[in-house]
Amino acid sequence: MTMIEPSAAAVAAAQLFRGLADPTRLSILLHLLDGERRVKDLVDAVGSSQSNVSGHLACLKGCGLVLDRPGERRQVFYRLGTPEVAELLEAAEHLLRANGAAIDLCTHQLMGGRRDG
Repeated sequence: MTMIEPSAAAVAAAQLFRGLADPTRLSILLHLLDGERRVKDLVDAVGSSQSNVSGHLACLKGCGLVLDRPGERRQVFYRLGTPEVAELLEAAEHLLRANGAAIDLCTHQLMGGRRDG
């Protein structure tokens, strides 16, 4: 059997979705849908440590999913990198409304499914 290598586009998309698969990073992005936030605001919103949130923001910034700008007194403000990030998050919300129960109940190991009970 011949193995077919995924296309470069599929590999790039998988990398994007791997980045979005982390609950803290996804929560940060969802909070940024409402507009710019300081690191402290995001720490409070996601309930994680400042160092953890800053690390995730560095990852998201490195991928171009968020942008930052300096504020006063060493504050940094973060926002979504492009309108397409918001569109992707909104599309995911639509998909979850339509198919969320099946996704939540999925136990297939390749999807990282849970084995509750």
